[in-house]
Amino acid sequence: MKIGIMQPYFFPYLGYWQTLNAVDRYVIYDDVNFIKNGWINRNNILLNGQKHMLTLPLDGASPFLPINQIKITPRTKEKEKLLRTIEMAYKKAPYFNQVYPIVSSIITEESNMIAKALINQFKQVCDYLGIKTELIVSSEIKKDNSLHAQDKVIHICKLLGGTKYINAIGGMELYSPTDFQNHGIDLRFMKTNITPYKQFKNEFVPGLSMIDIMMFNSPEEIHKMLNNYELITKSR
Repeated sequence: MKIGIMQPYFFPYLGYWQTLNAVDRYVIYDDVNFIKNGWINRNNILLNGQKHMLTLPLDGASPFLPINQIKITPRTKEKEKLLRTIEMAYKKAPYFNQVYPIVSSIITEESNMIAKALINQFKQVCDYLGIKTELIVSSEIKKDNSLHAQDKVIHICKLLGGTKYINAIGGMELYSPTDFQNHGIDLRFMKTNITPYKQFKNEFVPGLSMIDIMMFNSPEEIHKMLNNYELITKSR
């Protein structure tokens, strides 16, 4: 049983989705503290040929609160401005009509809770791309919340019957392969291989949000990208 665990991000980059697609069960880590200036409520899109930061406006966000207690702003004008920016950026993209409704439904989430909006995001994108991974919400797991960092990850993996844990390569320094192996879990890290694709007539700009990838590529083309990776083993 392959497990992945990560905080929910706003239409994250390709590597995030590669990890989600590569595992059997993916835990949306919604009950850890919010990270300011992270990727939970923002990401980069392509605007006028340049990388442009898109931020989902929040209301009273604090690093002292868990993600599932953070609210999206109720101010309609800010959401409308965000959607106009996305529309202006991608109106002429080949898959705009299919993708824009997904993006719009996340930004206008009725509950105004960022975690619920992002969980909805993962479900909709997985449905659109045909990703079959089982999504599990961390706050709904009966677990020992006194544990932290690596110990909590191992604990969750064991609760879910995990024999392999796949993490983003950026977390390589956070985890010990020996500690995971002592619990019968094989630890691997996802190394994304960049697959350039056509973005209008611009020079390719890598590392953008999944919004950009979906606007310019069919689900079939994206599936090829999802499988273009390497699983790295950290030296002990």
